[in-house]
Amino acid sequence: MARKAFKLASWTSMALAASGIYLYSNKYLDPNDFGAVRVGRAVATTAVISYDYLTSLKSVPYGSEEYLQLRSKIHDLFQSFDDTPLGTASLAQVHKAVLHDGRTVAVKVQHPKVRAQSSKDILLMEVLVLAVKQLFPEFEFMWLVDEAKKNLPLELDFLNEGRNAEKVSQMLKHFDFLKVPRIHWDLSTERVLLMEFVDGGQVNDRDYMERNKIDVNEISRHLGKMYSEMIFVNGFVHCDPHPGNVLVRKHPSTGKAEIVLLDHGLYQVLTEEFRLNYCHLWQSLIWTDMKRVKEYSQRLGAGDLYPLFACMLTARSWDSVNRGISQAPVTATEDLEIRNNAANYLPQISHLLNHVPRQMLLILKTNDLLRGIEAALGTRASASSFLNMSRCCIRALAEHKKKNTCSFFRRTQISFSEAFNLWQINLHELILRVKGLKLANRVLALICWLFPAPL
Repeated sequence: MARKAFKLASWTSMALAASGIYLYSNKYLDPNDFGAVRVGRAVATTAVISYDYLTSLKSVPYGSEEYLQLRSKIHDLFQSFDDTPLGTASLAQVHKAVLHDGRTVAVKVQHPKVRAQSSKDILLMEVLVLAVKQLFPEFEFMWLVDEAKKNLPLELDFLNEGRNAEKVSQMLKHFDFLKVPRIHWDLSTERVLLMEFVDGGQVNDRDYMERNKIDVNEISRHLGKMYSEMIFVNGFVHCDPHPGNVLVRKHPSTGKAEIVLLDHGLYQVLTEEFRLNYCHLWQSLIWTDMKRVKEYSQRLGAGDLYPLFACMLTARSWDSVNRGISQAPVTATEDLEIRNNAANYLPQISHLLNHVPRQMLLILKTNDLLRGIEAALGTRASASSFLNMSRCCIRALAEHKKKNTCSFFRRTQISFSEAFNLWQINLHELILRVKGLKLANRVLALICWLFPAPL
């Protein structure tokens, strides 16, 4: 029961971090630090796998004759099975194994009693949130409970996770830099998921990338393209991109940099109305159309707090939003300003999060996790990344218009307009690159003048 109680603190931290405000160190609470969570994990993890495959689920005491018999049955399923998990989280842990045909697989196993305990955990969370509301009426966090009630059952169904993995793999198959591990359906259940084993370094590990000659800027661009496609074009969004779920590697055959996307239990499906309004809003933010920023922020439930909403989405100050978020990168001074002013806006942030569409909550969390990766890599959003977002918005809005007209002439007109707008973005990006190249050449010339090579 302690697990979800402490997870409440993580959700609350997400609500604040989504506003671009970092009041505390950006680290996750490790549920393994709490003794109550450890109870039963080592007791029957291997036995649970066999039970899911071979019998009904029940508790098996560690070291008992029944446990030893079940442990021996693992060999019927695997040539080898590593007892030590590769990783452990609050709901499950992952083991490495080898099938009898020689294929290496990752085995994701749900912790014993998690499913039975989840309803009690949500009830405890609801009691805690109501207690907070009694003490601090201006803070409204009931949406935390609503989201947990909706999302936790989905995360506990590993077959649903497998379906999500296959859907996103098919949806983004045109990205040759993306790898989604294949699912082994014949050996998967609601509590055990077998998938292709794919190794790599965490996406925020610069040292790993340097050792393996992987370009951090290329990875950052690929990550931006991937998520822009999910959010703006498809409306099907992987909402847990923390570094443990996003790996990088060099493809074994081609040697090209590749992103490996793991843990597909939590996705947000966007309605068409929300997705199109969100497209319009980001287009307005990128091109500094403040009238439309206000209009589309209010369509998304921000009301008179639309300036704060714009700051939460972009993690930029209101001055930067007015000047243009693509005009200059975020500075240390701006980050400090946001932190220092955070406490003044906590009631407004709470009010805003309680009134925006529920779809927005996981999008804000996703944005924050992606920014954390960019910060770790030193590749905070550049003009180029905003242009990639704009491309996806243009394509999504054009596709919607074409779908809702029966006129061949009108569809042709929309296609030409789309092509022209994309051409403008390509031209703008080319100008930015030329400017950057000229600046680099000037810097190089200055260095050569200051430090001439010896004759």
